[in-house]
Amino acid sequence: MPPILALGIWLILLVGLLVFDPAKSTETSAALWVPVIWFFFLGSRSPSMWLGLSYGGAQALEEGNPLDRTIFSLLTVAAVVILVSRSFRWGNFVAQNSALALFLAFALLSVLWSDFPLPAFKKWFRDMGIYMAVLVVLSDLRPIEAVRTALRRVCYLTIPLSIVLIKYYLYLGQTFSAWGTREYGGVSTSKNMLGALCLVSGIFFFWDTLTRWHQRSEVRVRRVILVNIAFIGMTLWLLNLSQSDTSIVCLALGCLVIAAAHSNFGRRHPGWLKVLAPASFLLYLLLTLGLGMGAQLSEAVGRSGNMSDRTHIWQVLLSVPINPVLGTGYQSFWLGPRVLWVWQKLAGDTVLEAHNGYLEIYLELGLIGLILLCVFLMAAYRKICKRLEPLTPLGSLGLGLWTLLLFYNVTEASFGVDLLFVTFLLAAIHLPERAEDRALAVLPVEADFEGPLARIELDPWNLGQGDSQRGLP
Repeated sequence: MPPILALGIWLILLVGLLVFDPAKSTETSAALWVPVIWFFFLGSRSPSMWLGLSYGGAQALEEGNPLDRTIFSLLTVAAVVILVSRSFRWGNFVAQNSALALFLAFALLSVLWSDFPLPAFKKWFRDMGIYMAVLVVLSDLRPIEAVRTALRRVCYLTIPLSIVLIKYYLYLGQTFSAWGTREYGGVSTSKNMLGALCLVSGIFFFWDTLTRWHQRSEVRVRRVILVNIAFIGMTLWLLNLSQSDTSIVCLALGCLVIAAAHSNFGRRHPGWLKVLAPASFLLYLLLTLGLGMGAQLSEAVGRSGNMSDRTHIWQVLLSVPINPVLGTGYQSFWLGPRVLWVWQKLAGDTVLEAHNGYLEIYLELGLIGLILLCVFLMAAYRKICKRLEPLTPLGSLGLGLWTLLLFYNVTEASFGVDLLFVTFLLAAIHLPERAEDRALAVLPVEADFEGPLARIELDPWNLGQGDSQRGLP
């Protein structure tokens, strides 16, 4: 098939999916396209890379690209305007998400001791735009439907296009590693990024299918489930092609946790779920750090004993002289002569991440930043646990993402603002109740009886999820 024909077929199918999607919700805002565009670039390539206008080298890491900066700034302004038009309650949001706010404030403060303060501030400002995009999704009148819609549109844009690029546009969909081996990136720039994209897609469609399964007798829901199954199949094909072992293991782990949350046992005993997730990670740390079984566990999932040379990378990075308390500044470690020195020590392996999210935060923000990150993760876990009794859709998604995120960041770095971390934020951030939400919270319900139960409280975070999800008979 000619490449241009394959691209045309993809475009027609994409338009058909967006227009005739059985999961399409008319209750969500058109403003969701702003975060969808943001998330698309996060999961694929920057605008300049899509247009072939990017340039490489260490200098590019410091200066960035003017086109990217312009487009991301416009998206940030659009997100802020949307939030202002919705009378977003900034003070209440900071109060209810103080751990996240403190982490971001310290990241901004770290610009002061960065060797590259202006590039560091630009990166911080750009990332704040992504947080604004997350808030646009969650501040929608139907937040759960907004989360579904945003993630679904991103997957519609990226998953089929990755297949087209890999099969028909080799110079875009395939790359070669420093050792000359062929790797598949699809819309992304590396096999690990493609693996992360597939991880988000697989988790989303599995969760969406599971939360709709009780309504499968409805024709519309059956069509949605069929679309989900088709995308799960494409996602698994791409994931296998990427050979990203971390994403494969984490996808299985996340799906297992979500399935456990929706099982009869999980619903009856949510306390077990609350203990299982952190306990499994603590057990992993005990086996790897306490008993030195990291190599055996790595080999058990198909990796080499040195985790594909990651242990050597970590040794080199830990040998770099930095301030252990404050770090090098927000996203400042991989800038300037320091990155050239690291590449030289790694014999030309031009890595741009630590392949460990905890180490990445330590290098940039020091021990203080690492502690603040842990505080945020614990605060997010408490909020997620509150959504398990009774079980809400975002409760199970958040639990699955929180669990896999802990393990994923052992061999990959995903505590920066990327698609996987953003998906976690969509399920973990708590927003203050708006006036519109309070108006929806108490609605008159027609009933065959009188008394206090004739008026019931509806949670806006559960609206549109079916009666069984709201605890109604």
